[in-house]
Amino acid sequence: MEHGGNWGESVVRVSIYIEGGGDSAKLDQIFRTAWRDFFTSAGLAGRLPAVVRCGDRANAFRRFSVAVREAGDDELPILLVDSEGPVEEDQSTWEYLRDNDGWRQPAGADDNQAYLMAQAMEAWLLADRGALREYFGRGFNENRLPAQNDPEQIPQNRLESYLRTASENCGQQYAKGAVSFEILGQVDACKVAKKCRHAKDLLDHLRTVR
Repeated sequence: MEHGGNWGESVVRVSIYIEGGGDSAKLDQIFRTAWRDFFTSAGLAGRLPAVVRCGDRANAFRRFSVAVREAGDDELPILLVDSEGPVEEDQSTWEYLRDNDGWRQPAGADDNQAYLMAQAMEAWLLADRGALREYFGRGFNENRLPAQNDPEQIPQNRLESYLRTASENCGQQYAKGAVSFEILGQVDACKVAKKCRHAKDLLDHLRTVR
């Protein structure tokens, strides 16, 4: 499925099937707003992708696969899930998902339709320390965060604990759900792209889609 280039008057409709979210309508709204603001900060205002909240990562893959099968020529489904582990420099997203999850690249899906949050979304939050300071305010202990220029190398099982420890003396401690999505909506996507190559790959591709 090739997209981009000269499409004349046609407009490609991008839908991103994203791991995460919650069961309540309120959390669903926070999730969608956060991703809208994240993509807007990347310079995508006016051509924002539709965000599809999928819950667990297996469900995200299932819904993405159905979307690929049913997509018209003007529709571009994209998958975005946590890697939950380290990704080798020369390993493509589909290779990683095949080797670690047993997921096969759906027929009709190309290499630019699957992306990873390595090793979880929290790595993207750690890439913008200024946004963390602003969100948590007084009491946030940035010294408890790892001195790591490459957040994607932080083990998935340590990411949340770093954020919880750094914010334990704040009025609102870090937690998955509403807090994590509210922070996502405040981070600068361009700062994230500078430190997280998988985020950069996704944003670079979205900028080429017309």
